[in-house]
Amino acid sequence: MSLQVQGLVKHFDGVKAVNGVTFTVEPGECVALIGPNGAGKSTTFACIAGQHPLTAGQVLWNGERIEALRPAQRLQRGIARTFQVAQTFEALTVLQNVQLLTQIPRGLAAYNLLDSCDSGQARALLEQVGLHHLADAQAQGLPYGGKKRLELAMALAGHDTGLLLLDEPAAGLAAEERAQLMELVKSLTQRQAGRAGMAVLYTEHNMDAVFGVADRVLVLIDGVIAAQGTPDEVASDPAVRQRYLGQWWEKPLHA
Repeated sequence: MSLQVQGLVKHFDGVKAVNGVTFTVEPGECVALIGPNGAGKSTTFACIAGQHPLTAGQVLWNGERIEALRPAQRLQRGIARTFQVAQTFEALTVLQNVQLLTQIPRGLAAYNLLDSCDSGQARALLEQVGLHHLADAQAQGLPYGGKKRLELAMALAGHDTGLLLLDEPAAGLAAEERAQLMELVKSLTQRQAGRAGMAVLYTEHNMDAVFGVADRVLVLIDGVIAAQGTPDEVASDPAVRQRYLGQWWEKPLHA
């Protein structure tokens, strides 16, 4: 169940935001998409997730072309995403946020009460992201790191997720929180209970959330892939150092 992006092009009123991007992400693989502001990372994500129609190119998941599918249809095929700014239902409890997503595939009438729905799956997801002890807390009162974890649980809740798209998952987090969250993200790519790990594609500006975490790194500059490879290969690429990382940049110590 690999993601294949082939010749992805997206123009906005003549502006070439993304111009012929091609790459793959395999199950069990954690791939980081990095680059300077305005490089086209969020646009690439939005095209894969279904928020933007493509100008040209193809996006395939599990061998099926999906560029014409709506975001909800992609979710039904196991493609979930998070956003740069965590999106949660502030008026609900932490548990109810996840319950809402686990219940929707089974049907949720307007008169249903979330508290009367089965909470087993939702509680298991909260356990997975380390929020089980805050299940009854209001989402509005969570610290930002907690909201990032809650949004991740929600992304995993709706369907049988196989592809996870994370738009700057560590944005706004302190170094220790970033490390913990990225360790959690990395764990999702591991084979569990005889099942292949997820395919994870994420953008990030914090390099400590890239090096030491990603299996591969794609560098997007001016809407095209300027370099790709292992973190070490990308870190030593002269063009990447000149145009993005800086000549004197050094890898984070823990990477």
